[in-house]
Amino acid sequence: MILLCGIPSEPPLVLVAGALEQLGAPYVLLNQRRFADTAMAFEIADATLTGWMEIDGEGYPLQAIEAVYTRLMDFRMLPELRDVPETSEPWQHCSALHDVLTRWSEICPARVVNRVASMGSNSSKPYQAQLIRRHGFEVPDTLVTGDPDRVLDFRARHGRIIYKSSSGIRSIVRPFEDEDVERLPAVRWCPTQFQEYIEGTDVRVHVVGKEVFPTRIESSATDYRYAQSEVGEAARLVPTELPDLVAESCVRMTEALGLAFAGIDLKLRPDGRVYCFEVNPCPGFSYYEANTGQPIAMAVARHLAGRTQ
Repeated sequence: MILLCGIPSEPPLVLVAGALEQLGAPYVLLNQRRFADTAMAFEIADATLTGWMEIDGEGYPLQAIEAVYTRLMDFRMLPELRDVPETSEPWQHCSALHDVLTRWSEICPARVVNRVASMGSNSSKPYQAQLIRRHGFEVPDTLVTGDPDRVLDFRARHGRIIYKSSSGIRSIVRPFEDEDVERLPAVRWCPTQFQEYIEGTDVRVHVVGKEVFPTRIESSATDYRYAQSEVGEAARLVPTELPDLVAESCVRMTEALGLAFAGIDLKLRPDGRVYCFEVNPCPGFSYYEANTGQPIAMAVARHLAGRTQ
């Protein structure tokens, strides 16, 4: 049995569920928004992990779950908990359920995509950059600061720079322009990450186990995800190939971070140097699959079903 966790209508979850159906692999879906109809408990006795999960009145022994794919949002942001006090029974039940699910998924013997501890490096991009460098990739010169003068010195040194969040929370990558200088004092209250701008070709690489799916991005936008609003034209996504050594490094880095599935953002410079900006441990791959036809969801489904190529 495979356990899928998240919002059933979210595209990545829809695609993986569909791929599992094509494989004939049985799965059960934990609908995060129906937490009121879900319960879970486990225990460890004599070095054995056992437990039970109930979803919409159906019971499932946790020992029967061989794999887990989780795309949970912050439960505190669920519409069902909007304006609900934390002391209320629904809020407390939802909190306890997510706590038990997280603890169990960290120690269960199932194939988990991905465990919370392994995803932790993405919560601090400066920290993750240190791990990335260990695997042979270059990383942009980076400054995280709340000092406006240091930002201006950094810009003077590199000429063209960008800025974005240093946390794991998604943010839009923007170029630092002359008009941003007057807003710069605001960083005193919100330390921000600045990086040298790297020329080259953007490539998103999805790694599933040993399988690698590289996608070349064709766009003049600084952040191609928002190309339509930034330059008036959506980015073009094209399946591509990577040099063998780069592809192998992507696989090794994903494994070293304890991940079974990752989205890796690369920049390939004309001089052959390869920069890595981030390893996303919970990639929204449906955007890439829809534009390229790459069978990423099927690769995830095969991994979950233990049928890797």
